Amino acid sequence: MTRPAWVAPATFVLALAGIGVSAYLTIVHYAYSKLLVCSASGVVNCEQVITSRQSVLLGIPVAVIGIGWFAAMAVLCSPRAWRSGSHGVELARLVAVVAGIGFVLWLVYAELFLIGAICLWCTVAHLAAFALFCLILLYGRAPAPAE
Repeated sequence: MTRPAWVAPATFVLALAGIGVSAYLTIVHYAYSKLLVCSASGVVNCEQVITSRQSVLLGIPVAVIGIGWFAAMAVLCSPRAWRSGSHGVELARLVAVVAGIGFVLWLVYAELFLIGAICLWCTVAHLAAFALFCLILLYGRAPAPAE
């Protein structure tokens, strides 16, 4: 199976989108909810999620961790990284995306069962991470399309 030509740019764009959403959530985290564009009541309650105890890990806002992870994924999913065909890059990409989806699963659990609210912006970041996970699992070892 050959990797479709659209996979490399799609993963790079997903990683960049994740950086954008995580940067927005980081700004909102520090500015509190003044800049929050999301519901602040009911089950969809971004404010409750981003101000919860679970929004910080070891003193670092989860959104900042998201920026770091998505930035690493952007490097690993850059067109140059995909073209390299390096086994080390493939392995790093796979390890990073598996670790990332593991963290996302914990965050979704925290939203649903510990916080009792869902943040739509966080969900966008989670979906970007899940899409990266799927694409890398499916095509991470497939040879590049012929040029």
